[in-house]
Amino acid sequence: MRAGFVDGMTSPKQRVDDWLASFESALRARDVRAAADLFAPDGFWRDLVAFTWNITTVEGPDGVADLLAATLDEADPSGFEVTEEPTESGGVVEAWIRFETATGRGTGHLRLKPEGAWTLLTTLRELKGFEESQGGRRPQGVEHTLAKGRLTWAERRAAERQDQPYVVVIGGGQGGIALGARLRQLGVPSVVIDKNERPGDQWRQRYKSLCLHDPVWYDHLPYLPFPANWPVFSPKDKIGDWLEMYTRVMEVPYWSSSTVRSATYDAAAGKWTVTVERDGDTIELRPTQLVFATGMSGKPNYPAFPGQDVFRGEQQHSSQHPGPEAYRGKRVVVVGSNNSAFDICGALWEHDADVTMVQRSSTHIVKSSTLMDVGLGDLYSERAVAAGVTTDKADMIFASLPYRIMHEFQIPLYEEMASRDADFYARLEKAGFRHDWGSDGSGLFMKYLRRGSGYYIDVGAAELVADGRVKLAQGQVSHLTADGVVLEDGTELPADLVVYATGYGSMNGWVADLVDQPTADRIGKVWGLGSDTPKDPGPWEGEQRNMWKPTQQENLWFHGGNLHQSRHYSLYLALQLKARYEGLPTPVYRLAESHHRG
Repeated sequence: MRAGFVDGMTSPKQRVDDWLASFESALRARDVRAAADLFAPDGFWRDLVAFTWNITTVEGPDGVADLLAATLDEADPSGFEVTEEPTESGGVVEAWIRFETATGRGTGHLRLKPEGAWTLLTTLRELKGFEESQGGRRPQGVEHTLAKGRLTWAERRAAERQDQPYVVVIGGGQGGIALGARLRQLGVPSVVIDKNERPGDQWRQRYKSLCLHDPVWYDHLPYLPFPANWPVFSPKDKIGDWLEMYTRVMEVPYWSSSTVRSATYDAAAGKWTVTVERDGDTIELRPTQLVFATGMSGKPNYPAFPGQDVFRGEQQHSSQHPGPEAYRGKRVVVVGSNNSAFDICGALWEHDADVTMVQRSSTHIVKSSTLMDVGLGDLYSERAVAAGVTTDKADMIFASLPYRIMHEFQIPLYEEMASRDADFYARLEKAGFRHDWGSDGSGLFMKYLRRGSGYYIDVGAAELVADGRVKLAQGQVSHLTADGVVLEDGTELPADLVVYATGYGSMNGWVADLVDQPTADRIGKVWGLGSDTPKDPGPWEGEQRNMWKPTQQENLWFHGGNLHQSRHYSLYLALQLKARYEGLPTPVYRLAESHHRG
């Protein structure tokens, strides 16, 4: 059966064409076993909504057979074909493909080994009959027929705001805004609700020196990329202004200065009651779908230490830190050793504060310039753009690697980074800093995907620790006194200010606050892969827990992550919501179980 795509004498394209023809033939005949046998024993299929109405990965021919047995009749796929010339490297053929299902059109990526398909990615890109109004389908903008009572564009927009939304999105940062833009283009009545006065205030209100540590090519929002002269690393206020502009230009239905007080689900009616305080009024919304887009950095972890009530100086979580100007000459203790801790320590040092960092656990550090070159350069850089790797293509390449094996691709990159910057790491170690490369040496991206913390992209502050300009203390905090911080080993750190750079809680915590604890417990932990590494307990789940897909609570969703994830996954979440809005059948394959609370 496999000879057509095993024969090394045939071209890569012929091998891909033969595999796709065999795959489609088996699917058309509903021969699940034949289709599954086209996958290598160590093969993977990652599906983003196209077949499963879920975000899921199956492993091996048996996993493929299980997916197809559950989804094939409903999906009714066809039209598999390549979209550009396949390539071959190291015995692996790679190809970009497209296909159709009963309800939509999709694109994907295939890696083919002699034993069969190694990885297959399938993604739903649009729903048939509900395509976005782009290109030739763009709106006219005005009616070229005069009629009494004709409404202007602005009047039609104002009328829309009076409707009850089908979707309420709680949280108006980049995640909520990106999803709001997608829903707007798909014609799904929705509203994005945020407590801040203006879109972008989530960034404006952070500490003064904050900049994105990801490069501009990684951070575009849907539909409207940053201009060509946008800085590589965006300052927080510039991002804030961009988000505000984007919200207006993309006509995202956005309620600012609004606070969600509670949300209750009526299972019989299939609707939520969402209570909102807005402009001094209490408003009840009755959406069908509720999305928490409160962000990975939305609910501060403010630690409780004995003596906080007797400390005479200032205490603040890193999210509350106003900037360094008021602390010139002051003694500052920063509890934490990840991104925010380093950023704040660096800015305080620049303003002549006496700064001590308290490192409680090991941290992974990578130099920004090295990460941009080695870790991101082939996908998100000017070099990548010149090679024809668009942002969407880069997103798809990244998505095409199943999480089960992603670390195998990351480890060599971080080994190269360690070699390139060996002197830097030696100086950090000499200064007493505890550094790690992740539990398996796979570095920053896997740490982010597994736990969302535990790293710093160095833009200069690590050098301050390495040479002692920012002092370093190791250990857990025991208690505070009137004028300092005491560690468990008895070390006393005098302080006028204590900054808790202690991270953020799970988005699940917002469900507990606004819905109830039983609902939060039923959904379970949000984020992580089940890798059984620190802060990411098993069992293996293979995808981000509860993100961008159905959860154990009907009609409740989570959306967020960094700008890259907010951009990429907002499409798949928006399509799931659109399908439900239009009443399309959306049978979910393998709804994720809940293994952990909180």
